[in-house]
Amino acid sequence: MIRGDVMRKGVSSLLMIVLTTLTVALSGCSSDKAGESASLDQSAGASTETVTGTADTASEAVADDLSKLIVGIPQDISDLDPHYATGAGIKEVLFNVFEGLVKPDASGNLIPAVASEVNISDDNKVYTFTLRDGIKFHDGSLVTVEDIKYSIDRNRGADGSEPLVSSFSNIESVNIIDDSHVEIVLTTPNSEFLPLLTVAIIPESNTDPATNPIGTGPYKYVSSSPQENFIVTRFDDYWGDKAYIKDVVFKVEANSDAIVLDLEGGSLDMVARLTSAQVAQLSDKFDIYEGTMNLVQAMYLNNAVKPFDDVKVRQALCYAISPQEIMDFVSDGAGTEIGSAMYPSFTKYYDPALNDTYNQDVEKAKALLAEAGYPDGFTFTITVPSNYAQHVDTAQVIAEELKAIGVTANIQEVEWNTWLSDVYSDKNYEATVVGFDASTLSASALLARYCSDSSKNMFNFKSDAYDAAYANAVATSDDAEKTKYYKECLKILSEEAANVYIQDLPEFVALNKKFTGYEFYPLYVQDIAKIRPAQ
Repeated sequence: MIRGDVMRKGVSSLLMIVLTTLTVALSGCSSDKAGESASLDQSAGASTETVTGTADTASEAVADDLSKLIVGIPQDISDLDPHYATGAGIKEVLFNVFEGLVKPDASGNLIPAVASEVNISDDNKVYTFTLRDGIKFHDGSLVTVEDIKYSIDRNRGADGSEPLVSSFSNIESVNIIDDSHVEIVLTTPNSEFLPLLTVAIIPESNTDPATNPIGTGPYKYVSSSPQENFIVTRFDDYWGDKAYIKDVVFKVEANSDAIVLDLEGGSLDMVARLTSAQVAQLSDKFDIYEGTMNLVQAMYLNNAVKPFDDVKVRQALCYAISPQEIMDFVSDGAGTEIGSAMYPSFTKYYDPALNDTYNQDVEKAKALLAEAGYPDGFTFTITVPSNYAQHVDTAQVIAEELKAIGVTANIQEVEWNTWLSDVYSDKNYEATVVGFDASTLSASALLARYCSDSSKNMFNFKSDAYDAAYANAVATSDDAEKTKYYKECLKILSEEAANVYIQDLPEFVALNKKFTGYEFYPLYVQDIAKIRPAQ
């Protein structure tokens, strides 16, 4: 890791004004190679804090100090029912409490979880799972095949309701074969169905999972206070490797300006997704792990409202901005440029050539606006969740860049829950800056939301060509064909300028040197069970 306070050279003078409007001053930290997630495997020594008293008292105090971890998170855990949870920031915390039939590991592989094994038919239509022997829920009850069927049926809308997982509409039936085996039969073949089975298995007997979450993960729920914290404790009957830290408090830190002070003051032990400026302000009490967020940050546009219902306007905005310029100011150059809705960790689907679809060209942007009937530009609002400093900073840089083509972007910062209800759910917005991740280890998790009939299509993007290409990708079992069709989807999104795609953000994680073991995942995950005392 490189620390320092030297700004990158060669940045356009157009944006120098942004330095006075960004939430914090920037500093230098390098990123890993493009497309790679990595953890910084540093040697972390013991805490240098002095403990007074007898030797026994001192050792007990140190033990108590290391039995609890306080993790800062940017948003409230408002959805305790994992099947209804929205927002990657919520799901990454619930990862520690709930498991599916399978789950991802840090290398991006799917490994057995509630199921001990899976068999897939040659035609990719029948998936048969073997229930792990003796696996328990957090309330002490044994997991049954009835619980598996209930969980999958609940997510596919077997009662006639809308599926909670859109791709589960392809499930024809969920059948209990015997006390140890469950069979999921699909209507049409889907070779990418297995990653969707990370959906949480919960007990059928739990009548109120929204207030009493019960899962099978390494940590079990203790309590939560709105806008304050979410508390879990180690589940000692966990089927796999037990967590090292006994108690974990996820503390809501919606004010990004307070994070450094709270880390240094000791009220936080760990925070993920720091800005490079925050990293530069931290003392050597912390190890800094560096990787990538594995998400698609963009200025997302509501394609159903004027003027963004005109492809020429959307293309003009793409030509007006410079992803590298944005990265230079927001993360001191760290990050990876992306030109469509796929980030580099999906190596075979990610197409770096799409980064050049809209190289910055102010005159071309102006010409497109004139052709669309906006020769003097227009004014619009970018609605941004205030608890994510990187997105707020990105919006500020974009607003400065758009001035060159006569477009005025007003920035409206809102609380996360307001963003979820107004922007994500109700689609009541013009533009927003956020990042979308893949909730499962499949390209479809990123691309399904662009289908015309998807309930998650908050962009109101509509394209018959896209719908056809996506359908072809999901239907085929041939890997080369699937890759071809997914790349066709990405090309359509780029050429149609569905959104103004920018980057996969760098991720900096600060962890007090009293602890070690943080690991990055190719998904939006915080695996707290891996963290352990450094001594």
